[in-house]
Amino acid sequence: MISGGGTGGHIYPAIAIAQEIMRRNPEAEIMFVGARDRMEMQKVPQAGFPIRGLWISGFQRRLTLKNLLVPIKLMVSLLQSIFLIKSFRPNVVVGTGGFASGPLLRIATLFGIPTLIQEQNSYPGVTNRMLARGANKICVAYQNMEQFFPQEKLVCTGNPVRQDLLNPGLESKKALAYFDLVHDSSEQKAAKRGLVLLVLGGSLGARRINSLVAQKLDYFKTHDVRVIWQCGAYYYAEYKDLSSQTARVVPFIDNMAMAYAAADIIISRSGALSVSELALVGKPVLFIPSPNVAEDHQTKNAQALVDQDAAIMLKEAALEDEFDAVFTRLVQEDSYRQALGTAIKLTAMPHATRDIVDQLRALSL
Repeated sequence: MISGGGTGGHIYPAIAIAQEIMRRNPEAEIMFVGARDRMEMQKVPQAGFPIRGLWISGFQRRLTLKNLLVPIKLMVSLLQSIFLIKSFRPNVVVGTGGFASGPLLRIATLFGIPTLIQEQNSYPGVTNRMLARGANKICVAYQNMEQFFPQEKLVCTGNPVRQDLLNPGLESKKALAYFDLVHDSSEQKAAKRGLVLLVLGGSLGARRINSLVAQKLDYFKTHDVRVIWQCGAYYYAEYKDLSSQTARVVPFIDNMAMAYAAADIIISRSGALSVSELALVGKPVLFIPSPNVAEDHQTKNAQALVDQDAAIMLKEAALEDEFDAVFTRLVQEDSYRQALGTAIKLTAMPHATRDIVDQLRALSL
C-alpha cells in the first residue's frame, strides 16, 4: 500500500517505487491511497495502478471557513484508513508525503504493519516529521537528516527519478537538431560552438524565471548563447512569439533526454525531484528557488548543493543585481562549468528506487 500526493514531488516517487516492485514481482498487489480531488487521483490511474481517495486536506494559510472542516476530515480519513487497511491487508505501507500519508501510516502503525517513509527534501515536510516516530525505515535524499529523524531509522537512498532521462550515446548535435537550433552563421563565430542554455520552470512555468529570460534574450545572443526555454503551458501564449533561430520557446518538453544532451548550462527551480534529476545529468546548474513553497524547502535543497560547490543559487530578489555577473562567469570560464558539472554528478544516487524497494522487501519478510 502506497500513499503520496498533492504535488508531483510526492506522486512520481510513489509511482516509481510501485513500478520497481512490479518489475521484480509482477504478481504483487499494490493499492494507492490519495486525497480526493488532488492530482494523484488522475496521475496514478494513468500509470496503471488503482487508487482510493481519502476526504482530507491541510490547513489553509489564510483565514478561511474551510479550516473548520480540517479536524472533521481528519477523523473521517482515519476511519477510511482503518477500512482500507482491514480490507486490503498490506504487508507494508509506504508514505512519500502529502496529506493522505498521515492517517494511512498512522493507522498502519497502530495495526503493527511495517511502514516506510520516503522524504524527498533536505527539509522534511510536516506529515513525514509527524510520522517519523512510528516508521520502521526512513529513506532520505540528503545527508545530515538526523536533525529531523531518528538516526537508527535513516537510510540515505536518494530520490527515485525517471530512468529515461539520460541517453549516454546521444550526441549534442542530434539534440540541437531536434530543437531546430542553429549556429550563428557569421564567419567570426563559425569556428566556435556557442553554448546552449536550458531553462526549466516546471510544467506550469515560473513567472519570475520567464520574465528574466525574456529580458535577457538579447544578452544571451550577444554572448552566443542559444536557449531552449520551457516557459510552461500557462505562460506559453505570452512568450511564444519570442521564439527565434537562437531561442526555442516551448510550453513543455516531452523528450528530456534530448534537452539535457543539448544543454551546456541549466537554469531551474530546485524542487526535490528536479535537484535529483539534475545531479544525474551532471551539467552546471543555476538554481532559482521558488519563494512560494512550504517552509522554503527549495532554497534548502539548493543550498545543500551550494555547500558542496556543486551548484549556484540566486534567489529571485537577487536576480536584478547579480544575474549578469554570475551568468557571464559561467559562459566565460570553461573550467568553472566543468567543476560544477563534476561536483553535482558526484551527489547523484542513480539507484534510489532499487535501494528503497530493497528496504521494503526487508520489512515485509
